[in-house]
Amino acid sequence: MIYETRIYETHPGKLPNLHDRFRNHTMRIFEKFGIKNIGYWTSEVGEYSDRLTYIIAFENQGHREKAWNDFRNDVEWNKVRTESELEGPIVKRVFNNLLIPTDYSPLQ
Repeated sequence: MIYETRIYETHPGKLPNLHDRFRNHTMRIFEKFGIKNIGYWTSEVGEYSDRLTYIIAFENQGHREKAWNDFRNDVEWNKVRTESELEGPIVKRVFNNLLIPTDYSPLQ
């Protein structure tokens, strides 16, 4: 299993829009391509209150590449993204890391 952490930094005032997009569309579309939703977080303490941090999982690197490609080209996703950004872009920057569990990690 490969875990990917992603942090989306939003434009000012756009974090609620990003929450709506994930809550109502993105998570379901991820599942359509076998992308496993692990968890989603915001920061209550710290300097960044405009970020969504989440972890998703893939079976392996090949699955990750195919799933992201299929997701990016999905007609429904592109419609949702376009409609959610009618008043301007939501996401300012994206940070991501691929995590591979150690042999002693409880989460494999």
